[in-house]
Amino acid sequence: MLVMWAYAMSDQLRYLGPISGKAAANRRGWSALRKRISLPFILVVVLPSLVAILYWGLIATPRYVSEAHFVVRKTNEARPNNLGLVLQSAGLSAGVGDAFAIQEYIVSRDAAQALHRQFDLEKVFTKNGADIFSRYPGLFVTPSNEARYKALKRYVSISYNGGSGITTLRVQAFAPEDARAMSLALLASGEDLVNRLNERSATDAIDAAQRAVVEATERRAAIERQMVAFRNRERFIDPQLAAAESTQVISSLLSSLAQLKADYAQTRAASPQSPQLPILQGRIAAYEAQVAEARTKIAGEADSLAPKISTYEGLVLQGELANRALMEASAGLLTAQQDARRQKLYLDRIVEPNQADKPTQPQRWRAILIVFLTSMAIYLLGRLLWAGLREHRQE
Repeated sequence: MLVMWAYAMSDQLRYLGPISGKAAANRRGWSALRKRISLPFILVVVLPSLVAILYWGLIATPRYVSEAHFVVRKTNEARPNNLGLVLQSAGLSAGVGDAFAIQEYIVSRDAAQALHRQFDLEKVFTKNGADIFSRYPGLFVTPSNEARYKALKRYVSISYNGGSGITTLRVQAFAPEDARAMSLALLASGEDLVNRLNERSATDAIDAAQRAVVEATERRAAIERQMVAFRNRERFIDPQLAAAESTQVISSLLSSLAQLKADYAQTRAASPQSPQLPILQGRIAAYEAQVAEARTKIAGEADSLAPKISTYEGLVLQGELANRALMEASAGLLTAQQDARRQKLYLDRIVEPNQADKPTQPQRWRAILIVFLTSMAIYLLGRLLWAGLREHRQE
């Protein structure tokens, strides 16, 4: 049997008697427990776990989640081929840029401002006795647009599925009707953005087509003015027609000249001393002079028809190009106007926002387990580092 000795008021030892077995066992148990549980373990693992159990088990206010699914698509979006399907499976499906634009807007500051104008977010995030760590404004938080935006991002999440092209919107609130109402408002703001994008795209396309028509019309008018100035300056309508007439004259003169030369040769052969020969020679010389003069008018001098025909043909070619450009611009304007009547981008709701009948956030046991496992991992890592440091010092 264990005994306990103690000093009394004097220097002598006195026998106080035997210690009971139950008290001795308790002392041994507490002593062994203190040796097994160290102070770092209590500070790193036990204390955070107790705080997590206290907060998520007793303090954290339940939140309701409203979930909606939608897809952003185009009217002229072609059905994907095998390569398109492969790209979709890799997260590169068609319309990804439009879907990401809607996502960025829904979680943007502009959407937060629009949502705050429709709902008083300070009232929404303080309903049903929201705890001080979840409510807005919370501890050490001054109400402001930036603080409201950060608080809203905690309760609004959006994700995109690259395989199906479906976007999921999840909104949390302390009342189910608030979660559903805010989800509907965010979807409506996304649809407004889609409508603005459609309107801007149609307006830009029509404006560009109208500018092309105006430019083509002005170009054709300028060429017509150049054509009128050319005709007034050169004093004929069509130099090509004038050249054709001169060519006919030359052909007629050459035909008559050939007949005269034939007559001259025949007369000379029949009667070399005939008085008709000088007359025929004069007529042949006159015809040759007329042919040379006619040819000179067509080509050979600065004021001939050749350079005028070249200038005229250039103007005609420019006029044809201007007319073709005007026709193409007019067709483009008509196409742009027809496309403007059709909406190119759609936000189709696949699943409407629901109104939850029970809270699903926070996930209490999951949060507590995450805190415990994280604390345990930090503690074990610290022990390993400390053990390695001690071995290094002993060496």
